[in-house]
Amino acid sequence: MTNTQNWANKDFVLEKVKQDGWALRYASKKFRNDKEVVLEAVKQDVQVIQYASEELKGDREVILEAVKQNGYALRYASEELKNDKEVVLIAVKQNRWALYCASEELRNDKEVLEAFRQNIKNYYKIT
Repeated sequence: MTNTQNWANKDFVLEKVKQDGWALRYASKKFRNDKEVVLEAVKQDVQVIQYASEELKGDREVILEAVKQNGYALRYASEELKNDKEVVLIAVKQNRWALYCASEELRNDKEVLEAFRQNIKNYYKIT
């Protein structure tokens, strides 16, 4: 198999992203839209979510996996998921900066703002 043929093989791509999530950037559009491949890549390095297809950036399971690792990954989520209160709460609890990626409605939500305040308190050890 040539290198090009390898990247057309799902097993090859899966193995590569399991070793290094950044390998997703070399995958074809087909595999950037493959949920299994993208989830494996995100488990290795959350930042590779930026290389996922727009469809998977709108997939709740994929985005939840990403924001659990780094809430700021919410910036790559679809507008619909930026307006999903559960997703935003998880993101903000993990990384307070995720608040700025949430929908305007949720940036003004009492529960989300409380999670933001709590994150700051925890970070600065404020009682």
